[in-house]
Amino acid sequence: MKRICVYCGSSSGARQAYIQAARALGVSLVRRGLGLVYGGSHIGLMGALADTVLAEGGEVIGVIPEPMVTREIAHTGLSDLRVVGSMHERKALMADLADAFIALPGGFGTLEEFCEIATWVQLGLHRKPCGLLNVEGYYDGLLAFLNHAVGEGFIRPEYLAVVLTDSKPDVLLEKISSVEAPPLPKLIDRDET
Repeated sequence: MKRICVYCGSSSGARQAYIQAARALGVSLVRRGLGLVYGGSHIGLMGALADTVLAEGGEVIGVIPEPMVTREIAHTGLSDLRVVGSMHERKALMADLADAFIALPGGFGTLEEFCEIATWVQLGLHRKPCGLLNVEGYYDGLLAFLNHAVGEGFIRPEYLAVVLTDSKPDVLLEKISSVEAPPLPKLIDRDET
């Protein structure tokens, strides 16, 4: 495992704990010799995470669509900033560059990106670990919903099992590094997405 893709908010959120968790995750990544792949912004949790990894001497690859660069939110001090044409290209490149995925707290974009990458496991497009960093119970409601969906027959238990969770960055990274992806059937090819 070389790099972890982290989805997170371009906002800092309402609690200081979210920024602290982003920084703690950044330190944990570097201590484990892992690079960061993320959305390329210098603001919010995204900026705090990237700045921490850089300050600790780690590698940071940002992937950002051109329209966001022109709005001056691109982080210009990264190890590598990849500018792409669309959000779809951004998500595909981030997935290609990473060996695992983590979601810190965030909004619609974070949820959409994380759910899509978890769906890709279900479809057999990749077998990379996916984790939620559940800072101060931020994802408790989502986890309750996902368990409800299992109970109602919309998500198979083996698909939900691909979503690893913990409230501590080091513990979540340990789970991610030691998990073996379940042998799920490949339902479609990447070019069919």
